Amino acid sequence: MRFIPLYSGSSGNSSLVCAGDTRVLVDAGLTGKAIVSALECAGEDPAKLSAIVVTHEHIDHIKGVGVLSRKYGVPVYANEATWRAMAPIVGNIPVRSIRTFTTGQNFYIGDVDLTPFAISHDAAEPVGFRLFHKGRSVVCMTDTGVVTDACRENARAADLVLMESNHDPVMLKNGPYPYQLKRRILSEKGHLSNGDAGLTLVKLYETGVRRAILAHLSRENNTEQLAASTVRGVLAENGIAEKDFFLTVARRGGVTGIFEL
Repeated sequence: MRFIPLYSGSSGNSSLVCAGDTRVLVDAGLTGKAIVSALECAGEDPAKLSAIVVTHEHIDHIKGVGVLSRKYGVPVYANEATWRAMAPIVGNIPVRSIRTFTTGQNFYIGDVDLTPFAISHDAAEPVGFRLFHKGRSVVCMTDTGVVTDACRENARAADLVLMESNHDPVMLKNGPYPYQLKRRILSEKGHLSNGDAGLTLVKLYETGVRRAILAHLSRENNTEQLAASTVRGVLAENGIAEKDFFLTVARRGGVTGIFEL
């Protein structure tokens, strides 16, 4: 099983999970052209995509969904509420490519077993995903204002977690955003701060998680260095040494790397 973050940030998000002959794209939040370029950079053929699974309907997660589905005949999976919300944005998708899942119920795409779980964000019915293959698993958990017990349970003992670390609260409060937007980001249906990401990883460490990629960083209210150092600091304060926990930050503008599980 391989996990490849293609893009991550407030301007667009997409990751690829490879297992056997199955290729699952988690979100497609940039143009189809940009995602095809990233896939080819990672050595992957966009024509061999098995499916696109959608976490929620915000444009930085669905911008390229319609184009990719139509061009390559790729099935698109989302829950009913997300389909209703994103249908006017993604354009016409052939009926044969429209697939619906139920949040909380696992389903299969080729060689991959997926479990969509509820997260807390200001969208119709947002989800994270846990993707399994031959005893290995990766969890994609971004765009959530809080991490609930149920979220942590779904991420328990995962081999790798893509974890939101969106903003530094001081940068956000002192930054140029209007008050209402700051309030939204800081709310329980907004985005996770660096410190909260660190505390979540401390709890996940107790379940066996040893690898994480920080993701969905704000361009205006965070930096890669600040996110990593803050999370590392929280881990260290809780007795988790750097050598005992692999941590990196997903790139905003291209492929972060290929992570073998």
